[in-house]
Amino acid sequence: MLTGDNKQTAEKIAKNIGITKVIANVLPEEKEKNIKKLKQEGKYVMMCGDGINDSPALASSDIGVSIHGATDIAMDSSDVILTRNDLSSILKLIYISQKTIKNIKANLFWAFFYNTLMIPVAMGLFQSFGITINPMIASAAMVLSSITVILNALRLKKVSL
Repeated sequence: MLTGDNKQTAEKIAKNIGITKVIANVLPEEKEKNIKKLKQEGKYVMMCGDGINDSPALASSDIGVSIHGATDIAMDSSDVILTRNDLSSILKLIYISQKTIKNIKANLFWAFFYNTLMIPVAMGLFQSFGITINPMIASAAMVLSSITVILNALRLKKVSL
């Protein structure tokens, strides 16, 4: 946890949410330097901020998160804006992001699987084996494939923490 707050407050908050490493009393320039150092060490950095002083750090982090009601410059520097002023929303953000990546991978798998299977059939490459498909049916199957991908993606709307 990297914060401009005093050490006592920062450690209390960190303890409540399970963070073990705390860097407190940090000036805005130091936040950005710390983030760049962490990134040079190969770590991924998520920064959450709400003020002008946080905007350089938000911009230099891998994922910048601002809270609804933050200054315009903080929101402009962020990749994600939380709709509620509740830091526990970050946990939901991470959870939904993980589900989204799994969904994307599943959609890509099924799209590649379908195309690898059906395009050669539609081209007539297996005609000598008696395997053919009417081009109209092939186009309808392609639409069905797209609808399947869309419906799979829409399942994310049901994701909750």
